[in-house]
Amino acid sequence: MTLILNTWIFEQAVAQGTSQVDLVNRVARLGADGIEVRREYFTDLPTETQAIHRAAQNTGLVVNYSVPDDLFTDTGQLNPKLPMYFAEGQAMGIRKIKFNTGHFDRFTGDLATALSRLPLDQIELNVENDQTAVSGTVPALKTFLEAVRQQTSANVGYVYDLGNWAFTHGDAQASAQALAPYTHYIHLKNTQAVAGKLVTTDDLDTGIYDWRHLLTYLPHDVDFALEYPMASDQQIAQQIQVFRQGVGD
Repeated sequence: MTLILNTWIFEQAVAQGTSQVDLVNRVARLGADGIEVRREYFTDLPTETQAIHRAAQNTGLVVNYSVPDDLFTDTGQLNPKLPMYFAEGQAMGIRKIKFNTGHFDRFTGDLATALSRLPLDQIELNVENDQTAVSGTVPALKTFLEAVRQQTSANVGYVYDLGNWAFTHGDAQASAQALAPYTHYIHLKNTQAVAGKLVTTDDLDTGIYDWRHLLTYLPHDVDFALEYPMASDQQIAQQIQVFRQGVGD
């Protein structure tokens, strides 16, 4: 299995001016297999995407790309910004790109034709359960993913985001069982209630989820990502160890 570090982990460093280019080498030193860069963290996107590609080639890291946008617009159209996002991904040499599904429920076109406009022979498209009713429920996700399977041969998968199920009041285990056949990528983080408000914790073993048990319902031959802010490289290394021991790697 492949372990990715999502750059949300380094939220504090990014806020202080560290670029995602610099984080590539840091992720490599921590012993992960890859990095998932976040589009909202770029400050000079054309320059940084090229630099990330070079740094990843030098370190041998896999690069995945998280884009905070929807695959389908409010009117049900395929997002016109997708070619731009994929071009950014190509500049970085990414393996996977991730979106929210958006309003596939309003899509009325030909899905195979729509997706054929994207370079899915080079980059795998994934959708994630987010924290909304539109894109964060099993029926919404399964409807899209099943349509892709039935109507196209497109390279499309699903990102199971553990922590997000708490925010949509979903059943994490039932969701894992329902969506396992489509799961190509797993984002791990835990969640707990603090003063009546749900928050993401900085420790896989702190929170409402028994992540080890939940992983028994999901495939293991996929990319995994840790995705929660941590205070230090020492803590990140410790959490990597927790993950690797937990999955028997």
